[in-house]
Amino acid sequence: MATQSFSKATLHKQVAQLKRYQQFLPSLDLKRQLLIGERYKAATRLAKIEGQIRECRAIVTEHLPMISNYHIVLNDLAMVSAISVGHENSVGVNLPVLEAIDIATQPYSTYAKPHWVDQTAIQLKYMLELKVRLRIEQRRLEILNIAVKKVTQRVNFFDKILIPRTQQTIKKISIFISDTERAAVVSAKITKQKRLKKSMPCP
Repeated sequence: MATQSFSKATLHKQVAQLKRYQQFLPSLDLKRQLLIGERYKAATRLAKIEGQIRECRAIVTEHLPMISNYHIVLNDLAMVSAISVGHENSVGVNLPVLEAIDIATQPYSTYAKPHWVDQTAIQLKYMLELKVRLRIEQRRLEILNIAVKKVTQRVNFFDKILIPRTQQTIKKISIFISDTERAAVVSAKITKQKRLKKSMPCP
């Protein structure tokens, strides 16, 4: 570990460094607040989708109990055929965004299937879309949680460690320089007094 230099040059360097830290901290804390806001929005959207999924299940349970009839084959009635996921930059964080989703319904004979299969297909397509949106929002929330954690650690590092440590270093160097200068003045006065005594003629 390098030995700390107690010089004026080091003092000026530490003061300049402290200024940079203090200027950077507010912008870092602002980023943290903005990320927390984005995380709240993501959590709200996620909760909304979870609520829609519960509602969809309730509707199916109430209005389409016939689905439990194993004699009616509903396999692959609807399936996700394509998903397009893009990305957006939010507060410097790369987040996934659902751009498009294609859900295909398998053709079936309206004569061979009961009338309620039509409504089942609609609800199934809706549920599949909700499940895809749920996964996207879960991933967004995961990424934002990690980002908030990282920026909070940085804010705490600057606020709790770097700035106080630099302030303490400045204080130590300032005291050392002040004591050194005071000692030099005292030493100069003593030397001057000794010279005066030597220059004075003996009685």
